[in-house]
Amino acid sequence: HGSAPDISGQNKANPIAMINSVAMMLRYTFQEREAAQAVEDSVSNVLSKGFHTPDLNLVKGKQVGTREMGDLILKETLDKMG
Repeated sequence: HGSAPDISGQNKANPIAMINSVAMMLRYTFQEREAAQAVEDSVSNVLSKGFHTPDLNLVKGKQVGTREMGDLILKETLDKMG
């Protein structure tokens, strides 16, 4: 869908596709299946807790910016990996 230069630097972009790309890299390039699954599960868990970026345009839940979404997913992943 493009690089969205109109929202560059505004903390509005959704980082989930890039984060899931990293999970795919872990799984298929580095054969790190456990780490990949932890990342994928973390994305799902953060979304299921109601966090979302502005592009998802949801009424319920808590809207967060790019950085906070990334931080939430990172924290969830690190907690899973112990």
